[in-house]
Amino acid sequence: MDWLMDSRVLQELIRPFVDIALLAFLIYKAYSIMEETQAIQLLKGASLLALIYVAAWLLKLETLLWILNMLAPGIFIGLAIIFQPELRSIFTRIGQRDLFKIQSRSRTLQMDSITGAAEILAGQRRGALIVFSRNVGLKNIIDTGTKLNADMSSSLIITIFGHDTPLHDGALVVQNGRIVAAGCFLPLSRQPDIRRSFGTRHRAALGLAEETDALVLVVSEETGALSLAYDSHIFYGLSLEEIRYRLRQLLNLREDSLDDTGGLG
Repeated sequence: MDWLMDSRVLQELIRPFVDIALLAFLIYKAYSIMEETQAIQLLKGASLLALIYVAAWLLKLETLLWILNMLAPGIFIGLAIIFQPELRSIFTRIGQRDLFKIQSRSRTLQMDSITGAAEILAGQRRGALIVFSRNVGLKNIIDTGTKLNADMSSSLIITIFGHDTPLHDGALVVQNGRIVAAGCFLPLSRQPDIRRSFGTRHRAALGLAEETDALVLVVSEETGALSLAYDSHIFYGLSLEEIRYRLRQLLNLREDSLDDTGGLG
């Protein structure tokens, strides 16, 4: 009986720490997701409303409390409508976090075909958009273009973007190491503070990175600069080695597949 009592006491002592630790972890993850999806404004607005309500309750401001209670349903509905894209992005990203993954998947990708083609296109000042699918499905994006389901080939990439073909203005989508579609249309970014020098390609790359977890490689037609968009951000003017390194890290590529295909090893 003594050991049973001791285990119960131990459980009562440990339970509060586990409770607090899990709550802190969930709050941290929720904040990280909101920060990635540019929905931090939603958190700030909700926090401000909560502070105003608490202050009105503590100070017993009856008129303000009556107004807030009356407007509360409309405020929440209005916030849900205004921040609908951000909320959709938040819930989309929840399922792709490492917390919910059963196991990590290694992806093999012919890096030399993509980076080699990007280098040639940059030298020719030919714009290009190459999308790398990760966990969030891109069927709605793929359906806007021409389905190819072709093997990875630098010559095919250069043919699509290096000449004025019907597909060169859209995006090329790479999934599971294959070119699944080309000429795809991407959503434009909603960020108000995006660089004015960015053209349609960069805005489209950033727009897809805001709504999904895809990676988007951009070759600038004006400058030949290489950029990579992901997690609601775009990183402009990267070197070819930096592109390879980030793709390796973000796509969880195996070291051996990179060594065989000319990546960093």
